[in-house]
Amino acid sequence: MDFGQLITAMVTPFDERGEIDFDATKNLLEHLIKTGTDAVVVAGTTGESPTLSTEEKLELFSFVIKEANGRIPVIAGTGTNNTKASIELTKEAEKLGADGIMLVAPYYNRPNQDGLYAHFKAIAEETDLPIMIYNIPGRTACNIEVDTIVKLSEIDNIVSVKEASGNLDAMAEIIERTKDGFVLYSGDDSLTLPVLAIGGKGIVSVASHIVGDAMKEMIEAFNRGDIEKAGAIHRKLLPTFKALFSAPSPAPLKAVLNLTGIPVGDVRLPLVPLNEEQVEVLKQHINVNELKVGK
Repeated sequence: MDFGQLITAMVTPFDERGEIDFDATKNLLEHLIKTGTDAVVVAGTTGESPTLSTEEKLELFSFVIKEANGRIPVIAGTGTNNTKASIELTKEAEKLGADGIMLVAPYYNRPNQDGLYAHFKAIAEETDLPIMIYNIPGRTACNIEVDTIVKLSEIDNIVSVKEASGNLDAMAEIIERTKDGFVLYSGDDSLTLPVLAIGGKGIVSVASHIVGDAMKEMIEAFNRGDIEKAGAIHRKLLPTFKALFSAPSPAPLKAVLNLTGIPVGDVRLPLVPLNEEQVEVLKQHINVNELKVGK
């Protein structure tokens, strides 16, 4: 399964009562497909997975899989810090027709490297789906070291890693040492082009919700060897990338989407929506009028 180069870590739209808004989810999915997204991750970090119940995750997986209808792959975020629970959720996602799963490093428990390997291996043995490992030490307090990722890459259905460590040296070593067919994605929008330059596959993106067309153009320019154009697009997009993390994600992104005519509601506690001052700061870095749907 090729997940493509531009994967969007999709937000979970909520209605005024804080429940999943499935009409808005359908609208968002169509927008993402139209603006160049190759695949979506559902119920990942940007999808506010910590505040989604298991039942909600399964409803969301089922809905997005049906709406995507084979047009793009749907990757289910089934990773937790409980190996048994991750296995159960993965099995349900597989039954629902997910095209792959993403497994975040176990957070809070702080396992050692042997524990990390055993956790991912145990889940991999219980599914036939292709697996993307997700390393994000800033959120998990747990870094999956290069040696561990290389060892995990030898398991047949562990096919990729989303690297959000920000460590390009480590990423280059992973790309160099893993077998052909195993691919690395950047987990940071601002490192999309640098990661492509060292041999990475692409990006699992937040910003593609609002600048997907431009990101796709940048990736395609790089692919055809037009490094000057790719670099120019990268530099132009950097302020947007940074602004989307000016407050705890995905609050800034949801604010921009709502302002640009793609309603996704607010974030769930313990996250809070942006206040007026934060919205004004956001507008200084992102021209929401340029991004408005149907302008």
